[in-house]
Amino acid sequence: MAGEFETMHANSERRHVMPWRIEDIDLCAMDRQHAIADEDLLLLLCAASFIESGTGLYTSNLSLFFSSDPEVSAWLNDEWEPEELQHGRALKTYIAHVWPDFDWDTAFHNFFNEYSKTCSVEDFEKTQALEMVARCVIETGTATLYAAIGECTNEPVLAEIIDNIRTDEVRHYKHFLRYFRKYNKIERNGRFSVLSALMRRVMEIRNEDSEIALRHAFAIRYPERVDDPIHHRERSARIHRLIRRNMSADTCMKMLLKPLELPPAIQPSIIYPLATIAQRLFFR
Repeated sequence: MAGEFETMHANSERRHVMPWRIEDIDLCAMDRQHAIADEDLLLLLCAASFIESGTGLYTSNLSLFFSSDPEVSAWLNDEWEPEELQHGRALKTYIAHVWPDFDWDTAFHNFFNEYSKTCSVEDFEKTQALEMVARCVIETGTATLYAAIGECTNEPVLAEIIDNIRTDEVRHYKHFLRYFRKYNKIERNGRFSVLSALMRRVMEIRNEDSEIALRHAFAIRYPERVDDPIHHRERSARIHRLIRRNMSADTCMKMLLKPLELPPAIQPSIIYPLATIAQRLFFR
């Protein structure tokens, strides 16, 4: 499975000039002792690497859903997918340098077997504009996550990798937002419909991807605790607290609300009270 995704990455990269390449980052500059000391952060990186490396499945589903639009299909396949797959590959490479004994391929294989069952076109929103809203939620979550990870670490190589990934995610968000606006000129979804799509996807993020990924990271890192649900809950809670302490809830909320096209005069009165709620919704 891991080899299949490496091949997909190589094929996609040939069609697209990457904004950065993991091969150009000096991994020898890593402060390995500093990296090893933060076990919770490394487990979080493992989980993120699994989700990013599963992008090929999501690309197939999205390409099918937007097959009537050559512009969107081309961007998804030729730009979004290779950049997302590189995120997974970069994090996998970093983890291998810090934890050479961590069996990433087995962990990813086990993760993907479960994760793939949660991804289907049937779970998408009913219209193309509303599915672009859902994609904006996903990119908001990932951009916010990587910004928080950047605040967590002083290790220079990881900081460089994470800044590159965060920049990609923000750019991807802008693409999905632009496509939402394009489709919504035709569909004319009201704010209530857009808000409903936003909230549906926020709740799905909270309950699925990260928990599946963390569970499979724990299983490989702590095989002796694989049947210990208390250990899993306590470790997950620590990792989510780490993110919450370092995330920018205001930025997260501003990104989430952009598809609602709220009048500027009322945005501050809505954004700031909801910032703490956003923090809880994304990272329990």
